Amino acid sequence: MQKHIKDETAEAAVTSSQQRTGQLYHEGILVEERIREILMLCDRNHPLYEQVSSFSVALYALGYFNCSDFMSFHDVLVFEAAEILREEYSPVEYDDIATDYRIAESGDQYLLVIGDPLFPVHFAVLVNNATERPYFSKLPLFGAGYDSMAELVAEFCGKDGVGLEDFRYYRKNRQGRSCRQP
Repeated sequence: MQKHIKDETAEAAVTSSQQRTGQLYHEGILVEERIREILMLCDRNHPLYEQVSSFSVALYALGYFNCSDFMSFHDVLVFEAAEILREEYSPVEYDDIATDYRIAESGDQYLLVIGDPLFPVHFAVLVNNATERPYFSKLPLFGAGYDSMAELVAEFCGKDGVGLEDFRYYRKNRQGRSCRQP
């Protein structure tokens, strides 16, 4: 029943977005579809894939891998995540992101990267700045879901030397798109 409520909420958000803007960004809609798929498999109430990294969840949601579904890609390790971040993303300031940013309506994709970019601890997808929980990710001991900045700070700040200065934003580079095979 809870899954049904989440699906209705996600559909209502998409419909509301469509009514507000009259147009949607195709890749953004695909991201939302992949997030729904991940939630079905890794919902926090039933985290089937406890060992899947936050890097994998975020990169799959953003369509980084050329694969048919969530179960057909390999898990991304920290050194691979750092390489992907270096090759495919550029740092941005949070203030440069639109206050009304919604992934379904924008040609841009943003990651919140926690930890040293050369050895990241966590990736979270910025989905919708207008909500209380604008980030989608998988926490280390829980399944995937939506988080606020305060929740992410509480989860990661102070652990393994991570401080507030280790919360950085990155935007997907627009030149080319390198989808990798699983």
